[in-house]
Amino acid sequence: MKRYSALGLLRNALDYNRNWPAAWRSPEPKKSYDAIIVGGGGHGLATAYYLARDHGLRNVAVLEKGWIGGGNTGRNTSIVRSNYLWTEASLLYEKSLQLWEGLSRDLNYNVMFSQRGVYNLGHSLQDMRDIERRVNANRLNGIDAEVLGPAEVKRAIPCINTSPGARYPILGASLQRRGGVARHDAVAWGFARAADALGVDIIEQCEVTGIEVRAGRAVGVATTRGAIAADRIGVVVAGNAGVLAGMAGLRLPIESHPLQAFVSEPIRPVLDTVVMSGAVHGYISQSDKGELVIGAGIDAYNGYGQRGSFPVIEHAMQAIIELFPAFSRVRMLRLWGGIVDICPDACPIVSKTPVQGLYFNCGWGTGGFKATPGSGWVFAHTLAHDRPHDLNAPFSLDRFASGALIDEHGAAAVAH
Repeated sequence: MKRYSALGLLRNALDYNRNWPAAWRSPEPKKSYDAIIVGGGGHGLATAYYLARDHGLRNVAVLEKGWIGGGNTGRNTSIVRSNYLWTEASLLYEKSLQLWEGLSRDLNYNVMFSQRGVYNLGHSLQDMRDIERRVNANRLNGIDAEVLGPAEVKRAIPCINTSPGARYPILGASLQRRGGVARHDAVAWGFARAADALGVDIIEQCEVTGIEVRAGRAVGVATTRGAIAADRIGVVVAGNAGVLAGMAGLRLPIESHPLQAFVSEPIRPVLDTVVMSGAVHGYISQSDKGELVIGAGIDAYNGYGQRGSFPVIEHAMQAIIELFPAFSRVRMLRLWGGIVDICPDACPIVSKTPVQGLYFNCGWGTGGFKATPGSGWVFAHTLAHDRPHDLNAPFSLDRFASGALIDEHGAAAVAH
């Protein structure tokens, strides 16, 4: 192991990383590529990585209007799980969870994936019936899931309020032990570095302003850094998919909403798992830095704001204090909003479009972060072969015409 002296550490601290090698290149865009991925978040970078690694397609560019990790990838609460209700959704998320379990090794980059377990609380008899239904459905699909009583929840999470006199008494919970959290920016950086090493061009500060369509086929994009031609274009721009679709003359069945979250000041380790509640509507974990990471709901209005909304945050605080009264004395450190696009059935679109050579990956709603590697894996297959993988075939755009919806609204408790 390489050792550093105190002087060496001080020198590296004072030079502000100026002598550190870049994790990925900053190339000028070429005139054309075999494939363009619009959106440099986790899903877009994962798509590019798997295109290069699994399908040998390396003349690929990822176009990001800002900087890597500066969008919705860095604006979430980083929960990872696969315990969804419907088979189509649960199998896709389970593929993603399986990829998460080997991702640090695969990328040779520590994404800090921590399988600390995810508890979904039940507060009523109907909650518990739904939990038992979902756990049984998970087990039928080979996904780990358990039903716990309130005493078992209290033993695992001593600081939680299981008093029968609580406004929302805890009657039990489901537990997925393989679920957990990961470091959101490390996921983006890890995929970016690994894709770059395989020859992918990652081009930051390059906003797509138009999609060129000729005779029903997408042939390139207009950007703030010039026109770029491509044989195929994959659009992965969480929250802004409708805007990009409009550039190609398409209208997608999605709505964009701000999603709220906040963190507390750092405190000593007190919570070593993830706790979620649909009835109270709040979810919480503790980061490695000691911050309590707390998720709230979406704003009811459509919008593209990335700022906190006090009424939503206030409601989430009430929920968390209901579950953990001791946290009422902890001060909030910062809050933020991310943009989520939501389909009518709360499931994504990972699909070809009526425009040949144009593909969309969007509509993940509040479930996008956990799907990052799985989403990129199936989307890369779709772009490479011009047909979906079996796992994402049910998430085609035409399901909204055929009626073959996959309704996950409320089926998996809080949908984060």
